[in-house]
Amino acid sequence: MHASNLPTLMPDLDWISDATRVAKLSQDFNWYSPVLKRQLENKSADVVVRPKTQNEIERVVSACATHNIPITLRGTGTGNYGQCVPLQGGVVLDMSAYNQVLWIKDGIARAQSGIRLIDFDRAAKPHGQELRWIPSTFRSATLGGLYGGGFGGAGSINYGPIASLGNILKVKVMGVHESPQILEFEGQEALNFHHTYGTNAIVLELEFALAPSTPWMEAIVCFDAFEDALHFANDLSLGSGYAKKEVCFVSSSITPYFTALSSFLKPGAHAVLTLFAPSSETGVKELTHKHKGHISYLKTAQEVEQSNRTLLEYTWNHTTLHALKVDKSLTYIQSGFDPTRYLEQIKTLDHALSSEVMMHIEFIRTKEGVVNASGLQIIRYTRDERLNEIMQIYRDHGVQINNPHVYTLEDGKSANYLNPKILSTKDALDPSGLLNPGKLRTWTSKAH
Repeated sequence: MHASNLPTLMPDLDWISDATRVAKLSQDFNWYSPVLKRQLENKSADVVVRPKTQNEIERVVSACATHNIPITLRGTGTGNYGQCVPLQGGVVLDMSAYNQVLWIKDGIARAQSGIRLIDFDRAAKPHGQELRWIPSTFRSATLGGLYGGGFGGAGSINYGPIASLGNILKVKVMGVHESPQILEFEGQEALNFHHTYGTNAIVLELEFALAPSTPWMEAIVCFDAFEDALHFANDLSLGSGYAKKEVCFVSSSITPYFTALSSFLKPGAHAVLTLFAPSSETGVKELTHKHKGHISYLKTAQEVEQSNRTLLEYTWNHTTLHALKVDKSLTYIQSGFDPTRYLEQIKTLDHALSSEVMMHIEFIRTKEGVVNASGLQIIRYTRDERLNEIMQIYRDHGVQINNPHVYTLEDGKSANYLNPKILSTKDALDPSGLLNPGKLRTWTSKAH
C-alpha cells in the first residue's frame, strides 16, 4: 500500500492530502542554512495526519508498520536542521493536536508532546510554575519538538540545557510495530530520545521539572565598547545574587537588524538583552554603571504582557531570524566555547573574523553546572567552502561546533559524541527503520 491510500483505510482521522499543504507541512526553518535549503527544498511527504488521541496514533503507526511506510514526526516545524523534513516520502505525523496538559503538581508536570510551549506556560502559571527553559519560538514550538530537536533557551542560564539531569524526569514513547509497543523511561534513559529528531521512537508524553513562576523584567543595556558589553553579560551571568532568566550579548554589527527596537539602539551600540527578577533591578543598574553601560529599554512583566512583545523574540535563533528578514544572504553557526577560557576565545575570534562573523552569545550553565558561552554567530555567507573554513577556525581555537548545515544526527550536534543507546533503542523500537529514515546515518549503515 502507498502512503496516499492511508486516508481511505482510516477515513475518520484528520488527513491532509492537498499537495500544496502537504509540501508546506513537510518543511521547517532549514532555509536558515543555504546548504540545507538546496538539499531539502523539494522534499515532501505523500500525506499528513493529525491524530488527537493515543489510539489514533497507534492505528496510523500500525498501518505504516504493516505496509512499510516511512513516518516523520512533526511538531510545528520551528526546527532549523530539517528535523521534520521527510527524505523518503511517506507520512508526516503531525502531533500538534495531541496537546493536553495531564497534570501539574509539586513543581513537576506531565503533558502530551504536541502542546505548544506558550499554552503550557499559561496553564502552569495559576500553579505558580513555569517552564525551566523556553526557546525564542515559544509561541509556536511544541514540547515534543523542543525535546526531540531543540537544546534549551531562556532559563538555561539557571537550569542548563534540556539534557541536564533533573530536567526531564520521564518519557512515554511508542515503537513502530504492527502492534505498537508503548514504554516509559525515566532519568538518564529518558534522554536517549532527546535531540534525536524522532528517529528512534514516537514521543507521546513528557514528565519534567518546573521552575517557580517569576514576573520577569526585561531590559536592553547598551555599551560603546565590545569588551564592556561582554564583561557586563559575563558578570551578570556569574553573579549568584542576580535572579535572571536570559543573558544575550549581541555585537554592534547585529543590532541594526533589530528594526523594531531601533529607537533603543543607537548606531554602533553593542547590546545585552536580559530578563531578571524585580529583586535584581538595583543590582543590574549598579552593574550597568560599573561597566559604563546605559539601560535604554526597561519593562516590568506587566508592561511586557500588555505590549505582547518580549525581548525573548530577539534572542537565541530569533536573532538570526531578524537578521535574515533584512538580509537573506546571511546564515549562522552554532558554537560551544570552553568554560575555562570563553571570554578569551570570544575576543580572539571576533578580532580575527569580525568582517565575516557577527558575534551573538547566549550565556548558559552547562550540564555540569558551570557558566559558559554558547554562540549563535551570524555569518556573511559567500560560499560553502568558506563557511566550512570559518567553522574549522573556531575548532582550531578550541571551540566546539554544532554544525547547523547538516541534517544527519551524527554530523550535527552529535558529531562530538553519539550515544550508542540511541542506536540500540532504534533497533528495539523501530526495527524496520521507518522513523525519519536518512537522518540517523550510523544506523542506516549498520542496517545495510
